[in-house]
Amino acid sequence: MSTPDSRDTTGGDSTGPDTNGSDVSGKADTKGASVIVNAIAVLRSFTADEPLLGVTEIANRVGLHKSTVSRILATFEQENLVERDADTRRFRLGLGLIAVAGPLLAELEERRVAYPVLRELTELTGETSALMMWEGNQSICVEQIASRHQIKHTTPLGARYNDALSASVQVFLATEPEERVRSLIRSGAITYAGVDETSLDSYLVRLKGDSRRGWAVNYGESSLDEVGVAAPVYDHRGDVVAAVLIPAPRFRVSQERLQNLGESCAAAANKVTARLGGNTTGAAAQAH
Repeated sequence: MSTPDSRDTTGGDSTGPDTNGSDVSGKADTKGASVIVNAIAVLRSFTADEPLLGVTEIANRVGLHKSTVSRILATFEQENLVERDADTRRFRLGLGLIAVAGPLLAELEERRVAYPVLRELTELTGETSALMMWEGNQSICVEQIASRHQIKHTTPLGARYNDALSASVQVFLATEPEERVRSLIRSGAITYAGVDETSLDSYLVRLKGDSRRGWAVNYGESSLDEVGVAAPVYDHRGDVVAAVLIPAPRFRVSQERLQNLGESCAAAANKVTARLGGNTTGAAAQAH
């Protein structure tokens, strides 16, 4: 299998006819693309649960030779995209990534508009609040205000979720046609442990209930010690463009407090919707 370690021997010194030039160019383009894909895979191997990784761990995850991974990391380190932990000498993502992502984050109107609302929500509830956006089949955190409590649950910027029981994932899937939801879950693009046709039918009913209520709940279903509530944010077309999420330790959330958190989350999402000039007409039509 060709890797970035391979050397293309059909270089510019070839004495073959000029008609081979396009083939050489094509091979070079393909090789260049594979290097980029490999580099992206290395970056994506870091997660919120495992922020520190060694070369061998990364190589095993992405299926590349250790020497290839070492070269990629060395380049990233020069550009501050990764950095070494002083004690373990393992790698973590570097602050240079913030500079890369900065222009994109600055352009996200939803993030800018939601920030003061999230601050108010965290002050009100005492729990972490976050803004989630949907990309293909994943819910991604684009903003977060951490709880003031010592024991708290956080959702790091850039964290991605595709668990069907995740509160924010429920919010986004509730806007999708039923057949698409079935397809995403059956294919594994959206994970749902032990799902069968009966539980899938029940899940679709649950999504309709989320829409009617105005917020979704994950009461320790994807993580035993965590509760999540999420509510949709709408744009001017009535389309869901984001979700406000409150993740909290389960021991702090009784059933009564769960209702209060859900209502507070929905109220905050409505504030963000209003600040975006949005409306919930489309959502009301879907829920009935």
